[in-house]
Amino acid sequence: MPQSSRITKAVIPAAGLGTRFLPATKAMPKEMLPVVDEPAIQYVVAEAAKAGLDNVLMVTGRSKRALEDHFDRVPTLETILEEKGDTARLAAVREASNLGDIHYVRQGDPLGLGHAVLCAKRHVGNEPFAVLLGDDLIDARDELLSEMIRVQQTTGGSVIALMEVEPEKISAYGCADVMAVDGEDFVKVNGLVEKPAVEDAPSNLAVIGRYVLNPAVFDILEMTAPGRGGEIQLTDALQTLAAGDGEGGGVYAVVFRGRRYDTGDKVSYLKAVVTLAVEREDLGPELRPWLKEFAAAL
Repeated sequence: MPQSSRITKAVIPAAGLGTRFLPATKAMPKEMLPVVDEPAIQYVVAEAAKAGLDNVLMVTGRSKRALEDHFDRVPTLETILEEKGDTARLAAVREASNLGDIHYVRQGDPLGLGHAVLCAKRHVGNEPFAVLLGDDLIDARDELLSEMIRVQQTTGGSVIALMEVEPEKISAYGCADVMAVDGEDFVKVNGLVEKPAVEDAPSNLAVIGRYVLNPAVFDILEMTAPGRGGEIQLTDALQTLAAGDGEGGGVYAVVFRGRRYDTGDKVSYLKAVVTLAVEREDLGPELRPWLKEFAAAL
């Protein structure tokens, strides 16, 4: 049945070790890597807040204390900035701690995304909730999460985000088999395949890191055996939900055609930093001509 209460809770898995960014992440969480002048995780929390999700649970692990510190108040620093009259930096420092109520739970064992989501069961309770993966940054000028919430409220099921990718790249993603829904701009998911071979992929629609889930997913995750890599895969639980007809069953998808920045590997991360920097009013005018000169000299 469609839900009527407003969705307010977001879960952000942040327990990964960030090995692809070593040695930078030896002592610093990968989520704290700066994208221009804000850590990547702040973009994600700000996206949740913009969509009305002001109750955020971060699923963390060891060596993630910096995340808590970043979203906490720093009275000494704020006082110094205030005394200097540096209102711009003061506002920037305070912004992170004003995005919502942020809670933390440790995952403990690194048993996969499905297990990380399951760690949120007690906090979420019996209500729909969003899951945002920190490697995917969605441009603040594009709507995605709010549209996914609308679809979840309409259908009562679970909702995933999809993006078209070049067919030869689909094996790097989860892939969805979908069908149209009459009179709607979202689609119904028939099935999901995790990182299929190109020749076996049912489409070129890749799953990206945004989900709005019915709480029925928790019961399924508790019964889901470890899959690929010995981890509990969220994809496997969503596959079960997609095949179900009972309460909480059904998986739907919003096909996103906006701007997405992948910070999950070094080259994509650098592209994200440059792209966002050149679009900034305070940085772009100086950076754009320099980039043209730099590229011309290569």
